[in-house]
Amino acid sequence: MHWSDDAFVIGLRRHGETGVILEAMTAGHGRHLGLVHGGRSRRMQPVLQPGNRIRVSWRARIDEGLGSYVVEPLDLVASRLIGSGLALYGVNHMAGLLRLLPERDPHPALYEAAQVLFDHLDDRAIASALMVRFELAVLSELGFGLDLDACAATGGNDALIYVSPKTGRAVSASAGEPYRDRLLPLPAFLGERVGANRVPGPEDVRQGFTLTGYFLARHLWEPRGLAVPEERTRFVALGLAPA
Repeated sequence: MHWSDDAFVIGLRRHGETGVILEAMTAGHGRHLGLVHGGRSRRMQPVLQPGNRIRVSWRARIDEGLGSYVVEPLDLVASRLIGSGLALYGVNHMAGLLRLLPERDPHPALYEAAQVLFDHLDDRAIASALMVRFELAVLSELGFGLDLDACAATGGNDALIYVSPKTGRAVSASAGEPYRDRLLPLPAFLGERVGANRVPGPEDVRQGFTLTGYFLARHLWEPRGLAVPEERTRFVALGLAPA
């Protein structure tokens, strides 16, 4: 069995004296593990850092085996991100979310979204908003996507400012007013209203993280007995802190 694909590093663990088991998110083969012989060498350590883009060639005797990787560097973004606490927490949070995906299950749209986020994790102006969108994408890819295009009560798409915590569907201002204390806020940058394309402010981003955090906990973390990851908590705090 053999294939080659573009990927980025999401994790490592030691194997033997010199090797590592590389956990990579690939473009066409999903989250995939493989053994890298000599992965702990001085030459390979800078390459096998979380967030780096690589080209991997995977070989195994049988498709179900662990197999081994040959790795070529493409874009070593980790060297750029290492100076940003926001970016480092972001990389670790992204890796944790991607580990929730079934192994070897392709998710090309999520792979593309992750690449965009990796490119901007050290940009405080947009990193947090992109992370909110990435969390929404993870929910969608795992079958828990939110429906933010039309009001759950009226079917219209005007003045969508709430989300139902029960259904994950948008609710308009008029339909949601009697239940506003029970609904989650829908920030403008996640909707199709005027101003949706502007760079969101801190309160918009805070509302976005509240929204995604609720559904991540409900559908992904709590059923697995997981707490809210510390990396996410720290990323959110740094992203919302005054510049």
